[in-house]
Amino acid sequence: QVQFVESGGGSVQAGGSLRLSCAASGSTFRFRAIGWYRQAPGKLRDLVAGINVDDTTNYADSVKGRFTISRDNAKNAVYLQMNNLKPEDTAVYYCNKLPPDPLRWGQGTQVTVSS
Repeated sequence: QVQFVESGGGSVQAGGSLRLSCAASGSTFRFRAIGWYRQAPGKLRDLVAGINVDDTTNYADSVKGRFTISRDNAKNAVYLQMNNLKPEDTAVYYCNKLPPDPLRWGQGTQVTVSS
């Protein structure tokens, strides 16, 4: 079974950039679509970006043109490059399968964007 560990979060000012990393365990990683999700205080957890096994990607409208998802199957890793960050991007970010497995949520990584 795949397990996920997120890292790379932090506090930045609006307009700044961060690169999140997701380390996945398990030999079947390369055969799975993976998503980055986020949950802001008081809100539901939403899909931010997804990447399929053929490297096709999809993004939430709110992050299109600013965020880029990528994967490195040799490292069992998925990344989220976040540019031009906005205060509304403040949330805990998680990675998981796409669609998500409710038993596979990790601790997430906090991203805080100040205006």
